Amino acid sequence: MVSRKHKRAAMYKKLQLLRSITNSHAQSKTSIVLDASKYIEDLKRKIDEMNRDIVVETVQASLPLQLKVEAQEKGFVIEVFTERSCCGLLVFILEAFEELGLDVRQARVSCSDRFHLEAIGARDNQGGHEDQIDAQVVKEAVLQAIQCWSETSEQK
Repeated sequence: MVSRKHKRAAMYKKLQLLRSITNSHAQSKTSIVLDASKYIEDLKRKIDEMNRDIVVETVQASLPLQLKVEAQEKGFVIEVFTERSCCGLLVFILEAFEELGLDVRQARVSCSDRFHLEAIGARDNQGGHEDQIDAQVVKEAVLQAIQCWSETSEQK
């Protein structure tokens, strides 16, 4: 049977290991665990950023494009430009807008020789307190739509 003294020693070693891994300077058990929790959240954030970068690089490698999303007072200005025609891409982008709850207030699209979309999208907040989205979320959704379109068009 393991004594209380051995259990405490093992717990102390584990806390010290956790403290060293997370670069914590805390002394109390609670503070060490809180620092570890913050460390894990920071790692998750970094992984999300890396995944976003991978999506951007993948999309841009398969289809050289320019994508700008700017936040405005009551919505976003979204511009997508590619050097080639992209039959069906507009549908994928509009579906992404719909999933985000963005209404297209104004748009200009050219799909003949090149694909060029300029759109103003806004959320209808009449229903009260809705989750806010930022330009980065819109950009990621458009990139994801372009990636889905690219994968679908490759299969044809």
